[in-house]
Amino acid sequence: MSDKLTAKDFETSQDVRWCPGCGDYAVLKSVTKALADVGASRENTAFVSGIGCASRFPLYVETYGFHTIHGRAPAIATGLKLANPELDVWVVTGDGDGLSIGGNHLLHALRRNIGLKILLFNNEIYGLTKGQYSPTSRIGTTSPSSPGGSVDSPISPGQFALGAGAKFFARGVDTDKAGMSHVLLQAHAFQGTSLIEIFQNCIVYNEDVFASFTDRKNAANTQLHLKHGEPMLFGENNGKGIHLNRDTLELEVVDASTSPDDVLVHDEANATIARLLIDQHLPVAMGVIYRQPAISYEAAFYAHHPSRMQRTKSIGDFIKGPSSWHVD
Repeated sequence: MSDKLTAKDFETSQDVRWCPGCGDYAVLKSVTKALADVGASRENTAFVSGIGCASRFPLYVETYGFHTIHGRAPAIATGLKLANPELDVWVVTGDGDGLSIGGNHLLHALRRNIGLKILLFNNEIYGLTKGQYSPTSRIGTTSPSSPGGSVDSPISPGQFALGAGAKFFARGVDTDKAGMSHVLLQAHAFQGTSLIEIFQNCIVYNEDVFASFTDRKNAANTQLHLKHGEPMLFGENNGKGIHLNRDTLELEVVDASTSPDDVLVHDEANATIARLLIDQHLPVAMGVIYRQPAISYEAAFYAHHPSRMQRTKSIGDFIKGPSSWHVD
């Protein structure tokens, strides 16, 4: 058996061509490190992407990869996972690619709970096609397609995911190495569709759109890093906590030092609290927000399939199978 691969082993010889300072570089580093941490092999890993800046990802990872068509990555990845359920299949998409033209494909991948690890790069803009507003852009966003400011109500990736029946939803920030490492490892371990929303900074067309909570100087007070079974604490020395007001059914910030019993304990399986956390503006919830173990689509599919998820032993066996004929 060969030695365990390192993050560098998953780096390709291709020139990585994103804008200097783009958040995608940091995500790429986090992903190659995660692949090494989980002991992935290059021949058993595949990245599938659609169209967009983030969708160049398969070119920059030394594994199998498919750079497909706009919005259709989940559909192609679904076929790949069913054809070879042993593969680790990752989908890389953006807020435009995944939630606009690809919204229906993403919805069905989530509801089926097929074993895909989906990285949704959210920068609230179309970067590749020069800065039009996207499905996640906020009301008032000025762009070439909305010079007077967008009037569209934005999609919440988290609410979309839970509404589609997703069993795993997490969040990370492109430049937060520790946070990204945690959610990537958790997503990889999940048996089914895991969706990670990555807040990614587009320095050209939407710079610092997330600065209100990603600025490292204020991150302690603006980010809530969740851990299952632990109190929802944040702030300097974890001096603040999240409390559920049972009269208004809204989340509130409380002083954790004076009201420790009022602080919620994170339960990843609680969909109601997960929805409230997704809508929480400050602090912004990070980490695994929702996780509900369930049978994966490929496991359910192959439970009724004659092969029982066992691959054909060889190409020869396939050729000589019951659907082939010998002609003299």
